[in-house]
This record gives sequence, structure tokens and C-alpha cells, in this order.
Amino acid sequence: MDRTEPGLEHAVVDGVATVVISNPAKRNAMTAAMWSALPGLLERLASDPAVGVLVLTGAGDTFCAGADIASLRDPADDPQALAVAAEEALAAFPRPTLAVIRGYCVGGGSQLAAACDLRFAEEGASFGVTPAKLGVVYAASSTRRLVALTGPATAKHLLFSGELIDTARALRTGLVDEVLPAGELDKRVEAYVRTLVARSRLTQAAAKEFAAGREDRDAYWAEHARRSGDTAEGVAAFLERRAPRFTWTA
Repeated sequence: MDRTEPGLEHAVVDGVATVVISNPAKRNAMTAAMWSALPGLLERLASDPAVGVLVLTGAGDTFCAGADIASLRDPADDPQALAVAAEEALAAFPRPTLAVIRGYCVGGGSQLAAACDLRFAEEGASFGVTPAKLGVVYAASSTRRLVALTGPATAKHLLFSGELIDTARALRTGLVDEVLPAGELDKRVEAYVRTLVARSRLTQAAAKEFAAGREDRDAYWAEHARRSGDTAEGVAAFLERRAPRFTWTA
């Protein structure tokens, strides 16, 4: 892909799928075509058994400055529907997802970051949820996800004002999970995703469902645990002081 053209770049290396939001002329703002492309891309990556973890990040020194407003002027695009569909597809991705954030994470960028399981940011990043600047009614699903992360008071502050907050406040309020000094983010992310890839996908898949509030699949996951042999392998590896070789895949 020509790095000067807006789009979503992706690669799969050693079990880690990396999706890069790339629109360098507009601080990686999401065009209508990019919003539309994300669910299909995620579906393809989810169907790849080699993928154990998904990393979402932005090209260069910014994550995503929101929606490319100029590209969303056509009402036929239904910009909010496109953004919500992409957000829901990301939230539903069956393996762990990690947003890696530098620079601006604003508007639609914050929407995508919130849909990931975890968010790691570099010091100096800025966060904002900005529909009040445009007279947009933020979707109910997106609002509930933001409230679940930050609590109602911080969510209301972000939504009512559209003001940006820094990494210290984002960490304190739960909008991000870790903040790293400049130059340390990539190293931390690389080590963390290596840890995730080495862990049981069975445990991760069940935990992701339960954390999302599903309450009717205890027996389903217990049966998968019994059939997979992952528990026996994990115990054996612990006793033999070696790395486990988990085999379960969805």
C-alpha cells in the first residue's frame, strides 16, 4: 500500500496480527472506506488460526485523530453506522486485542481504542471524545462502553465537553491500562504480546466472553477444557518446569 493513501495496513508475524490505521495527511483520520473495510479485515484475521493476538495502532506518531469529516459529508455513508459497525466488530474479535497509542486518540480513534481489550499509550498522548463539537449524538453502545471503562463522571466530562485529556488522567480514570515513557512503548508491547501468544487461547476466549457479561456458557467452556487437554498440559508443564504447549484453537 502507498503510505500516502488512506487505508488499513496489516501483517501477521509470529501469532500477532497488527492493523495500522494509515492516513498520514490527516493524522490517521478514518475515511468512510476505512470504516467500511475494518469489519471485513477483522473477520479474515479472526478466521486465521495463526492469529493469537491483535494489535491496533496508527502510522507514525499518532493513533487516530477521529473520522475524516470531509469524507463523511454524504448522508448516504451514514457515518455513525459505519463507525459503530467497525467498533462492534473490533469488540467482538475472538482473541485478545491491544490498542497501541501515540499522539492523538480522538473521536473515532477513542471509539476504536475503547473497543479493544486493553490500551497501552506513550506519554504525551492526548485523548478526547468529541461528538459535542459536531452536534453528533454518540451511539448508545459506544457510550456504554466508555462508561464501563472510565465510570459515568469521566464519560460525561469527555462527552459533554469534547476536551482532550492527557495520559496521566487517562490512566487514572481507566481509559488506558499502561503509560510508557517515550521510546519504551514498542519494547513493552512486544514483550506483552509474546506473553499473550504463549498463554492458553482457551482461557483467553472464555475470559473474554465472561468479562463481556455472557453467563450461559460455563458448561460449554468446561467441556472445551476437558476435551482440549490444555489444563492437563498446563499442570504438567508447571510440574516439569517447562513452557506449556497449548493446542486449543477456536
